[in-house]
Amino acid sequence: MEVVFFQNYFFLYFFSLVIISVQSTHLQGTWDTSDFFMFLSKFGFQKTDLHREKETDGYIFGNITSRSNTSYHGTLAVLNRDYFLEYYGNRFIFDKDKACAKMFNKLSTVAYDPYCYDEGYDFLRKVPCLKGELCEDEDSPQNVVKHSQFTYHIRDLSEPRFWYVSLVSCYRNSTTCQWHHTPHNIQIEYDIWLVNGNPNSSNYNPLVYQFSFDRQNTIELYLVFFLIYFVLVPLQIFAVVRQQHPVTRLFTASLILEFLGLLFNLISVMKFVVDGVGYPKLAVIGDVLDILSRTTFMLLLLLLAKGWAVTRQEFTWKPLLFSVWFIYGVVHILLFVWNKTEVDIIEDIDEYQTWPGWLILVLRCLIIVWFLLELRTTMRYEHNESKLNFFLHFGASALVWYIYLPIVALLALLIPPFWRYKLLLGITYSADCLAYCVMTHLLWPTRSEQYFLLAHRGDASDELDEFNEAPHVLNSGESLIPSWDKNPLIT
Repeated sequence: MEVVFFQNYFFLYFFSLVIISVQSTHLQGTWDTSDFFMFLSKFGFQKTDLHREKETDGYIFGNITSRSNTSYHGTLAVLNRDYFLEYYGNRFIFDKDKACAKMFNKLSTVAYDPYCYDEGYDFLRKVPCLKGELCEDEDSPQNVVKHSQFTYHIRDLSEPRFWYVSLVSCYRNSTTCQWHHTPHNIQIEYDIWLVNGNPNSSNYNPLVYQFSFDRQNTIELYLVFFLIYFVLVPLQIFAVVRQQHPVTRLFTASLILEFLGLLFNLISVMKFVVDGVGYPKLAVIGDVLDILSRTTFMLLLLLLAKGWAVTRQEFTWKPLLFSVWFIYGVVHILLFVWNKTEVDIIEDIDEYQTWPGWLILVLRCLIIVWFLLELRTTMRYEHNESKLNFFLHFGASALVWYIYLPIVALLALLIPPFWRYKLLLGITYSADCLAYCVMTHLLWPTRSEQYFLLAHRGDASDELDEFNEAPHVLNSGESLIPSWDKNPLIT
């Protein structure tokens, strides 16, 4: 299977050329005001529990300073979606003074300012702050988290909500209350935390504390499936050692790729619990391995549907098969990269609501039809009862694996953004895990010996039996294929 390895190397090479943006909840870095605008994070804060308000509120806190003292400043903005859309949409105006005025046009009437609007909401901070001191806009030092220069306290009693954190090179004139572009370049260093729970308390839940609401409790999913694969993978390795067969080897490769992808994601998420960053590169590698696992598994299903290594050692239309498989894999990688780099942060959509997503769904539906036609043709000319039973069970389980993705993608349109990611992740991992378990059962050596074409045989009578049951030999016994599917004998 040299094409498999070629595709894998191609994917890894292609991926290495793309810079993937990975978000964290512990934000560290530098920003130059000459860049005008810098988006930092989109974070989902949970609904506040009235009975445990302080423990279930959201917090944004940290330090933001400059290496040199300056009288000029920019603005740190923490906004919910209602105010963020207008602010974000005007950032590309060429005249930056006009851009600042447009971006803060709506916010000027609602955001707190000690000189211009002292009854507003706590959305903005003047940055940088002086080293070792609280930010200028912090008028309640007792509310600031220890060792921090600023603190935002997020409380929502109605529902979870996304908040957007950004830096912009704009300042408000305290005399005229008008917004202007910051005329000087300032190097700003920031160290910001976004959390669900009280950072001053030691009783917060570590499994949700660092996570945006839409990603909370995903670590449990990773742990459950990791434990399942931790048992399944050694069993399959035992099977492939016991029975050296191309089908078993290809399936084992797919299963190991899935296990490694899950392991890398689990390690990254467990690190994320501790520091709010995780191992972004490792998580990306895990996602790529997961994609390679699914594309390899899809190839295995197509090969078995054509009867490879079960009814025949060779099959027709090899270039077409591998071309379709390769295109599907490339589009899958394209979808992954597109979702990470091209989807605008304000869009509450999942990966299957983009044009690469729709393309991969169309391809998958076409492959489903092709799979069924190939399986029907293979079964039509097969007369071995044990092999027919295998194809029946294989076809049913493979069809479930094929069709779950289009169905889930359509259902995701109806699911609120806060629950969509967890739904897609849970169903995807469940369907993959079920498919791997069923395939492990079907390909277990004591069962597969009944229908695999083995490379070495010890008894010549076995070859005669195989010949008598071959597709080109008429079998006088009863067949599992309905009579209307049988070819009439022409004499």
